[in-house]
Amino acid sequence: MLLSEGAGRRGFGRALAALLFVGAVGAAVPAHAAPETPLPHIVPAPVTATPRPGVTFTLSADTRIHTQPGSPAAKRVGEFLAGVLRPSTGYRLPVVPGASGRHISLLLVGADARVGEEGYQLDVTGRGVLVRARTAAGLFAGVQTLRQLLPAKVEAKTKQRGPWTVPGVRVLDYPRYAHRGAMLDVARHFFSVDEVKRYIDQIALYKVNRLHLHLTDDQGWRLEIKSWPNLTAHGGSTEVGGGPGGFYTQEQYKDLVAYAAARHITVIPEIDMPGHTNAALSSYPELNCDGVAPPPYTGIEVGFSSLCIDKDITYRFVDDVLREVAALTPGQYLHIGGDEAHATTDPDFDLFMDKVLPLVAKHGKTATGWHEFVKAGPPASAVPQFWGTKTVAPDMVAAAERGSEIVLSPATKAYLDMKYDADTKLGLSWAGYTDVQDAYDWNPGAYIEGLPAEAVRGVEAPLWSETVTDSADLEFLAFPRLPAIAELGWSPWSTHDWEKFKVRLAAQADRWDVMGVNYYASPQVPWKK
Repeated sequence: MLLSEGAGRRGFGRALAALLFVGAVGAAVPAHAAPETPLPHIVPAPVTATPRPGVTFTLSADTRIHTQPGSPAAKRVGEFLAGVLRPSTGYRLPVVPGASGRHISLLLVGADARVGEEGYQLDVTGRGVLVRARTAAGLFAGVQTLRQLLPAKVEAKTKQRGPWTVPGVRVLDYPRYAHRGAMLDVARHFFSVDEVKRYIDQIALYKVNRLHLHLTDDQGWRLEIKSWPNLTAHGGSTEVGGGPGGFYTQEQYKDLVAYAAARHITVIPEIDMPGHTNAALSSYPELNCDGVAPPPYTGIEVGFSSLCIDKDITYRFVDDVLREVAALTPGQYLHIGGDEAHATTDPDFDLFMDKVLPLVAKHGKTATGWHEFVKAGPPASAVPQFWGTKTVAPDMVAAAERGSEIVLSPATKAYLDMKYDADTKLGLSWAGYTDVQDAYDWNPGAYIEGLPAEAVRGVEAPLWSETVTDSADLEFLAFPRLPAIAELGWSPWSTHDWEKFKVRLAAQADRWDVMGVNYYASPQVPWKK
């Protein structure tokens, strides 16, 4: 049954009532129970997943994608799904408003209240696929699960042979944490717009909802600031090793933000300060205390640079930069760095943050920063990002007591730029070696001693680019560890099981092969031969 945009609520309600009966039993599954029979190929693990033995649904040439009438956001999710499926299936897959007991339906009514703002229910019967959510973000999450239920070759950009069969299943699913992030360092080595979009597409498949872009550092300034044009003209002209660098125009950055938003990912821009600022200091002599610009820096050492804390022009500069970045960024947060400011004394660091934190608020944003910035006593709304190597962090506990929520990125677990082992050619090892089980086997809710579980806002997997020059390098370090961190951010702790996870992770390899992902075949994972 197809309903037009103008169909009345009563008619739509009758059509929907039949649909809501499908899978109704699934809504009664306890919210925190482990899946009765975990799906062997879904990452992150859903809260509950109950297979329907012997039941399948197969896409065909006449399959349609129905979306919530009157909801442009739901239609956009439908168009995203169609965009994934059309090249490989060769089917038209029209996206139409309405509800249908057959085909694929993406609806914003009838979802269990437990799904919250990002969760979903997915029901696959012999007649069709029904995804229900309370928001478009929830529908999008359900679509990512549906993608993984389909054969891996559905990800191909050229027409493939079917059949396109989905196993029968009931899923009730929602995230553990609000913040499920990936950070990409585009400052030490520059990544083009297309390369960043490729990474956005890859992380979206695993329900990551934050992309933290490290836009500035000693080696390069990567975002056009119109009031300070030399930041990119000069500061963006090189990178680690002396390469050509690069930068994003404001239009390119807005395009990236919109591209991410279409995949329900919020971009968090980082302007690192007062340290990690050699690119800015080299671009404008007046930002230096002695008025002398240092040369561009192409090495990988840290902690030697600092904005001049006592100069008024420093704060005019910071105000201008934050103003322009805030205007380009619809998300709530601006990341102001604050890490490894070894060339700044503690009193100067406190003075700097006392002046800069109000500027973030002035431009309508909430400050987030690396965990060192809590020593300046930021407001409770500020979000510290912990990157330490120890599980004892009294400063994080104290910040939580003041009301802050903490994002966890422990370098020994979540840093994707750490080598897998001593033989890994890419990456660094200052925090040790991190293979896939190391990345997976930790509990964010109980990681820092004395930090209440409710004070953890989420997890984030940073990828620093000292040794990373292109997408192939990036993917080698991110996969398969990024999906491990994504599962920690999404899945309830009750589903945590390395032996089962590694099997589900191994099943991703077929999909990565089709997508052209240059993943590391860790010996810890039972890849198919």
